Amino acid sequence: MTRRRVAIVGVGHSKYGYRYDVNLQELAWEAIKQALEDAGLDQKSIEYVVYGNVGVWSSEPLPAVAINEYAGLTPAGTMRVEAACATGSAAIKAAYDAVASGMADIAMAVGVEKMNESPTPIVVELIGRAGNYFWEFENFGLTFPGYYALYATAYMAATGATEEDLCRVAVKNHYYAARNPKAHFPREITLEQCMQSRYIAWPLKLYDCSPITDGAAAVILASEELARKITDTPVWIKGVGVASDTSNISRRPDFLVRRGVVEAVKKAYRMAGIDYENAAKQVDLAEVHDAFTIAEILSYEELGFAKRGEGYKLIREGQTYIGGLIPVNVSGGLKAKGHPLGATGVGMAAEIATQLRGEADRGRQVPVKNGVGVANNVGGTGHYAYVFVYSLQP
Repeated sequence: MTRRRVAIVGVGHSKYGYRYDVNLQELAWEAIKQALEDAGLDQKSIEYVVYGNVGVWSSEPLPAVAINEYAGLTPAGTMRVEAACATGSAAIKAAYDAVASGMADIAMAVGVEKMNESPTPIVVELIGRAGNYFWEFENFGLTFPGYYALYATAYMAATGATEEDLCRVAVKNHYYAARNPKAHFPREITLEQCMQSRYIAWPLKLYDCSPITDGAAAVILASEELARKITDTPVWIKGVGVASDTSNISRRPDFLVRRGVVEAVKKAYRMAGIDYENAAKQVDLAEVHDAFTIAEILSYEELGFAKRGEGYKLIREGQTYIGGLIPVNVSGGLKAKGHPLGATGVGMAAEIATQLRGEADRGRQVPVKNGVGVANNVGGTGHYAYVFVYSLQP
């Protein structure tokens, strides 16, 4: 099937954090308004809106229609999608498909979440149910810190990685979050602070885990013909990879290989013409799914930035800071920018587009040489995998 080229022409990003000052519609509008202004468009220009919202913790049962009404986007077509922690990326994929197929010329993907409408124990339980409910949650009581603690212990046993290496991820991401005014935790931490923080699920400590976050992000997508008219700096969606893995992690042949993620990476790279073995030399930056610090290290390997079992060496050597081999999560990542599930993937897209356009905040703008950024958004423990390659060249 022939697909049209699709570009991001406008981005918006709310302040992440404990957003008790707004309701769901108002929070979404913060990002939508910014995206419209960034693209120089009004609501009537938007033909289709896809909302990424998990929403089981918040009060609005039909967020798409409620937000569309509040934001003045009716009668644009709309729907809500869900793919666990990759929900935002699923929204982008659906909006992308609408434009690429010719069903719409301009579409918008909006991710929004008000997770703190429910108490923390309830949110932790609801996220824990997102694995394999009857086997893993009911029988063994696994929550997501527990899931990723299993990854961390297995990875440490198989490699030379240490708890200090996990904390180095947190230190880096807090360093960049301190330079991102929209981050949930815009402050630096030290390695000692991370190492001395209390255990949540050994070996993961407090600073190894992402927070429960409210937030919203939006991107406007346009066909090639319109994109070139709307902006001088379109950011093209050059590669898309989507895959999945078994719900029950015990049915995966190799626990430390998240097959869905690897498959999604390869699909996206193939579409974008990126050589897997030399990806770090072809990409300017990456936003990866660091809901827990071990997940960022796994992503280094899955994205081809390091050989299997050697991802921890990148953070130990400082290679994922700006100026290193490949800057990763210079937004602060999920760890410190925050992780409002439905907004996360859209926030990644907004961050990469902003970086490629050279418009990031002072102290965290990456040098743009190749004009390419990669976003790796993972739902669950690899249950859902979405990878996007964004580029200044179509």
